Amino acid sequence: MMTRTDDDRLRVWRGFLEAHASITERLDEELRAERGLPLTWYDVLVNLGEADGGRLRMRELADAVLFSRSGLTRLVERMQKAGLVAREACVDDARGTFAVLTTSGRRMLRRAAPIHLRGIDEEFSSRLSDGDVRALGVAIGKLLRAPDAT
Repeated sequence: MMTRTDDDRLRVWRGFLEAHASITERLDEELRAERGLPLTWYDVLVNLGEADGGRLRMRELADAVLFSRSGLTRLVERMQKAGLVAREACVDDARGTFAVLTTSGRRMLRRAAPIHLRGIDEEFSSRLSDGDVRALGVAIGKLLRAPDAT
């Protein structure tokens, strides 16, 4: 069986994984150093901050986070202890729980966002030409499309 996974494609795949790991590690280090906030916590705060009323069902939050979903319940518990989020029972579904952004969480998000955006610019955006951004956008769009939509 012939595949399209030749040496060049494997090299690009490996480079993609290494670039992602390296950039997210540096972004995490910056947020921790300047705000004491792990990147995973920032991801939760961003998703809650963008949600209607600053709240999402835990299931929706798990679908929205860009990092590991496996430990989300424990992560939210730690964030709750830190006062950044609250958990509320869902009135219309006894099994459902909401994660809710607190005032402290919103304040932390406002303080951390400029550091994160600066990091994205330094580690990603400033290293790409406009043509690179367009080409990468097209390639990522192809990767994100459902396999049966092609």
